[in-house]
Amino acid sequence: QVQLVESGGGLVQAGGSLRLSCAASGRTLSSTGMGWFRQAPGKEHELVAAISWRRGYTYYADSVKGRFTISRDNAKNTVYLQMNSLEPEDTAVYYCAARVASGLGFSHSQYDYWGQGTQVTVSS
Repeated sequence: QVQLVESGGGLVQAGGSLRLSCAASGRTLSSTGMGWFRQAPGKEHELVAAISWRRGYTYYADSVKGRFTISRDNAKNTVYLQMNSLEPEDTAVYYCAARVASGLGFSHSQYDYWGQGTQVTVSS
């Protein structure tokens, strides 16, 4: 079992930055693929970014490419999402997810463990 706890969300003005953290316990993250999803009111769950274990391959949704960066620190069992140039459209609950497989995961069903979510609100 893996427990994931997100932190770092909050209220920020458009153009600002936030860094989300996802701390894992119960099992090392060092061999798992990780992802950040978000869900805005009335919208589908959306994969924002993903990172593999081996070789650190990354994926970004087109809407965040060039603004968001996913990274991991296996020694700290933590995954990060650095969010820059935030826009009101980025407002959502952000969820950290882990998958038993080590590669990139692109859909909700490919992830095995989920955090409780952290709210990000970007004001215009």
